[in-house]
This record gives sequence, C-alpha cells and structure tokens, in this order.
Amino acid sequence: MGVKGLFSLLKDYSHIYQDIHFRDSKLLVDGTNLAYDLYDMANLDQNHGGEYLAYKVQVQALFKALADCEIKAYVVIDGGSGTSDIKLNTRMDRQRGHLQKIPAALNGEKMGIYPPSIMTVFEQTLNNMKVPLVKCFGEADGQLASLASEWSFPVLSGDTDFYIYALPKGVLPLHNFQWDSVRRTGARSYIPCKLYTTSSFCTFFNINDQLLPVFASLAWNDYVNLKDESKRWARGSAPGRPSMPKRASRLEGLLRWLGARKDQTTEDILTAAMADLSQQVRTEARREVQKSMLEYRLPSSSLRGFFSQGTVPPLPAELSWVPAWVCASLARGDLGADILMHRRKILRIQVERNNLESSNLTSRPIRQVLYGVLLAQRGGEVEEVDRVGLEPVSVKVQPLVQGDAQTLRLDSLLQADHDVRLQVFLETLGVEEETLEGVPAHLCLPVAVTRYWLRRASPESRLLKALLMVMVQGELMRQNGTAGWQGDTNHLSKPLDGVVAHSFNQWQACLKDASQLNLLLCKPLPEPNFAWLYQGRLVHRRQKELQEREPEEIVQDDQFSRLYRRLLGAVTQTDPEANRRAGGPEAQLRASMERLDTLHLNTLDGEELGGAEGLDQGSDRPRVTVRTRYRTNDRKDRSRNPELGRKQEREGWL
Repeated sequence: MGVKGLFSLLKDYSHIYQDIHFRDSKLLVDGTNLAYDLYDMANLDQNHGGEYLAYKVQVQALFKALADCEIKAYVVIDGGSGTSDIKLNTRMDRQRGHLQKIPAALNGEKMGIYPPSIMTVFEQTLNNMKVPLVKCFGEADGQLASLASEWSFPVLSGDTDFYIYALPKGVLPLHNFQWDSVRRTGARSYIPCKLYTTSSFCTFFNINDQLLPVFASLAWNDYVNLKDESKRWARGSAPGRPSMPKRASRLEGLLRWLGARKDQTTEDILTAAMADLSQQVRTEARREVQKSMLEYRLPSSSLRGFFSQGTVPPLPAELSWVPAWVCASLARGDLGADILMHRRKILRIQVERNNLESSNLTSRPIRQVLYGVLLAQRGGEVEEVDRVGLEPVSVKVQPLVQGDAQTLRLDSLLQADHDVRLQVFLETLGVEEETLEGVPAHLCLPVAVTRYWLRRASPESRLLKALLMVMVQGELMRQNGTAGWQGDTNHLSKPLDGVVAHSFNQWQACLKDASQLNLLLCKPLPEPNFAWLYQGRLVHRRQKELQEREPEEIVQDDQFSRLYRRLLGAVTQTDPEANRRAGGPEAQLRASMERLDTLHLNTLDGEELGGAEGLDQGSDRPRVTVRTRYRTNDRKDRSRNPELGRKQEREGWL
C-alpha cells in the first residue's frame, strides 16, 4: 500500500537510486504487488472481466527472464487482514473508492478495478513453472522484509512500505525493473534496474534511519491522516520547487522538519508534531501513529522454513483449532484466512451496472456451503462486504450445512470418501454427475458452474453460447499448445454493455466461489486452469456476433463443433433421458431458453438466504436431485450395450 507520494518525491531525486545489473542472485518477490502491477503494465483490459491468457503469457515471460539471468525467485503473497485487522478501514475505503469509479469504467476508462481472477491465474502460472510461492497469514510486508533481512536478498516490489524497512540488500523498485529488456555481457545475461537503500535515502535527507517509521507514520500512510498538520511541514520544502506535486512537497517538508530534529527522541518528535492539535485529537493521533510504527518492526520470520524445508508457517494462537491440512492449504494459497479469523469476506467489485443487484449475490448459496463446511464446528455467521448501488454494505450470512455435508468434519476431510465430497459439491450446484459424462475432466467444474449460472442468472441464449465458445476455443488452444490470444490494446477505451457485463460477472463470481469450495473439499473435481476459460473482450465480441450467426458459422472447425456441442449438451440438459427425447443439445437449449424468457429468477437477498430450507429457496424451479453414487437405468443400459452408447453419441445427445 505504501507511503503515498514517496515515488513522486523520489522522481526529483533519482540519484538516490543506484543503477545496477541484476543477475546470479536470489530474489524475494512481493507477489501481490507484482501480480496487479504486471497486469497494469501490460496494458490489458480491466473492464470486460479479464484478459487472462495474455496475462499468463506476461507472467511466464517475466519469470523466464529471471531464470535466464540465473535469478532464483521466492514469491510471497498476502493472505488477508491478519490478527490485528488494522487496515480494515483502509480496505473499506478502497472498496468505496472502486465503487465510485464504476460509471467511468463502464464508459471504457481504466479505473484500476482489476478483474477477479488475476491472483488465481498468477498463482496457477507460478505453480506450473515450479516457482516457490507461499501465502502469508495476513499481509506479507513484515514477513517478506524479515526474510529479506535474514537472507540478505533484495526485494522486488512497487510498494514504498519497503522503503522504510532497513533491508541490507535494499529494494528493486518494480517500475524500474527492466525484465523485458534483458541484456548480455559475454555469456551472462542481466536485468537493468535500480536499487534503493535506506542508507542512501537517509544520507541525502540527513535523517536517522530509526526515524523512518516515524516519517512513514506521519506521512498520510495507510493508518494515519494528519493532513492539516502536514500543511505546516510543506513550508519546510526546499525553495524554487513550484512544479513538485503538493503531496510530494509535504513529504519533503516533513523530511526536512525531521532532519532538524534527528537527535531528539521519538517521543519528543511526536509531541512536537502534534503540538497544534487539541488534546482529544492529539491522544487519538498519537495512538494511531504509535500503532502504525509497530507495523514497521521486523517480526521473526516464519517463512524461512517453508522455502528451505517445506515447513508450513504456524497460524496465530486464535486459530489453534484449525487442522494441519488447512494450514498447509492456506500457505499454498488455496484458501483465504479472513473467514477463519474474522468471520468476514470482502467480495470483489466488478464493472457492471450499479442499478442491478451485485453479481456476487448469484453465488452466495455456494459461499454459504463453503462457510458451513469450514465453520461447522465453530458456528456463527459470516459478514460479507458487498455493494448496493455504489455503496459498500455489510450483510450477515448464515453458513449452510445440509445433506451429506452434515457428515463431513473439517479435521477429517482429507480422509472423507471421494464420492461424498463430490456429492456435496455437485448438490451445491444442482448438478447430476451423469450430465458431466463425456466432458473433459478439467472442464467438469466450469461446466457444472455454467449449469448453475444458467439456472440462477437466467442469461440470454447468446451469452451462454458466447461463453461456451470462448471456453472451447481456449481448451483447443491449450490442447494444441498455442500460446494464446495476445492482449489487443486498440479498443480498450470502448464503453461496454453493463447488462451483458453483469451477466458474465455473475458467471465469474460463481466460478471463483465454486473453485474455492472444490479446494476446501480436497478437489473432488480437477482444478480448472483459469487462464484458458475466459477472455473478457473476446466473449463480449462473440455475444455480439451471435446476434446474426450461430457458433459453427463463426468458427468453422470440426473439432470445435464437436466439443462445443458436447459442452452445450452437458450444460443445458435436464437429464440424459429428457435431453434425448428433446432432440439433442440444440433443441434442449431452445426449450431451456424459452423457459428462461418467461421465468426470471429474483436474486435472493441476504434475509432469504439466511433460511435453512436449502439452496433453491425462493426459486419456483424444481430442485435437481444429485445422484453421484447411483446410476440411472439409461447409463446401466449403455454400459451393458456399448453399441447403443455409440449410437446415442452419434445422435448428439451425449
């Protein structure tokens, strides 16, 4: 999150940085910061839901460049709020800020509202490349800085909080890290970049390095807001600098003010800084500044053992009840910790029409089951932070435990029968196992999610077709080893259809939440590769093309047609026998869409979802019974008569 305005200040004092040729070293990477900055630096679309395949190519290219220069990267990512929850107000302010930017984003402007699956694609890509990665419990800054101090390696980050820690090998600022311009000297490659050290910074501004936490805590950081007081510090800026941004000017004034007091104690400096405040304000401000300064103390590192020996970092004492396998899952990045620690989930803001209900409501029943499995032995509601219009709201959501989920215990989930775990997952989505027969294994979860989305979100038929088209194209490219669509930046500023975006956002929310439930249930279905499933502007373009043509007219390829029809049949059929009687996938789709045209499900609100009647409460559709351990008579007939099965497949309904 950083010290606001510090980058702007240092632009005018660039000689504080040292130019270096970075190679043949170990490197600690601020993964959360890198993941989002890399997406931004690639100039990929933010408003249509994500350009995940082009993003994956960027991530691969960066880490390949590191490997080419003999740089061994260790990636650390954030895992939530931690025990203190100190930055909750900041996170809520950021949520509120994103909501206010939605109208501009709908008009095509890039407003920093990032697509929801960036971190998932980032983590999956690094795992596939065998790059060491760990998720901290809480924010990663302190743990990352502590490990950098222990190992004496530099940190790669765009977060100026690392400019405050006294790191022996300093910080490599991300915006100066020229990984895409690898150069060679002889037989060795290197990355041109700049190095920041606190010693160089403190020497230039003539302050004691022990005052850096005081500087950061007084300088409008994430915890403290002393704007009125900082106006006085701005008068200490160097003369003749009218072009310096106001915030940077105030920082320089504060640094010079601190430099004049470098021999004073911290307490004396805080007293002087707050001398003009009223007693009540001074007491509160001092408490907040001191709390902020504690965040810059280096903790003992819990990550060294993970990277060297695979030892899972311990959780705080408040979570001593959490089973060891869950701790390991948290460290790998599979699950987030805020639900366990704070009974809270801050939901993703996406670009959509603000007069529509939040797209996150569609997948709330999935999250209720996730909460129920995770907290079954602990009880209590979960606070979800979502939106109503353009305002953030908090809603208490009741965890849901029903059916076979009642037989599961968190501490023994790893040993639970696979069929039971699969039944819990499919029952949550209202999907029969038989409908997934013939679907490629790693597409089973997205297909099940799409069936759930079709039933709950009532999308237009062309939206479903567009989504499946892009999914099939991605799958065929994956099978053929094609690198993928590159980010097309020619039309990034075009406005988008907020209603269409809302529908696709509902699908992405369902995919994210269902994937989390699948991970919690120890992967009864294979984990999907997110990068190949959804390409935002392509799926929006496809749904426009489908106003005049059918999918097979747009993509004329037999392999595409076969897989597309297979997925379409799986998504739209009520059950195999009913689908056969309806005349195949296309007829079934038409019948399904006719029902959807006359029946629009109301998105369930928080009060309705709090009941215990089940996942289909409020819906007038019949509940789909899940039969994961039993087979229909039709399936038995096909197993006894392979020729019958082949005939049915040729007819197009399998």
